[in-house]
Amino acid sequence: MTATQRNGSAAPAGLERKLLKRIPHLFLAGTLLPLCFFWYFNTFPNPQPGVELEKYLTGLWITCLAIVITVWTFAFTLAIGCFIVIIMKGPGYVADGYELPDADQPASSDPGPNPGSNSATQQAPKDE
Repeated sequence: MTATQRNGSAAPAGLERKLLKRIPHLFLAGTLLPLCFFWYFNTFPNPQPGVELEKYLTGLWITCLAIVITVWTFAFTLAIGCFIVIIMKGPGYVADGYELPDADQPASSDPGPNPGSNSATQQAPKDE
């Protein structure tokens, strides 16, 4: 049995592993969407009246670059957090169980002597 299996079946992946699998999609979407917006507004510019085209495109480029850098920073931070959680969790070990012979019904109803008591100090009083 591997470390990720419990009772013969695979253990479900934690949230950190699900997030790690989605990070490449986040990078791709966080990069391509702002660049597509920049391409669209660069191809079909629509600056406000009185604003020069170069100033409009520069502001647009700075905005798109800021969005991309923010998304990348978020994705890297998320990835580092997921790696830390995976390392701290460690492999999922499951202890080997063993059968108890009297698990369903105890062997006797008499508990016997108290294991924490000292029989030498608890003697019956003597008749004098």
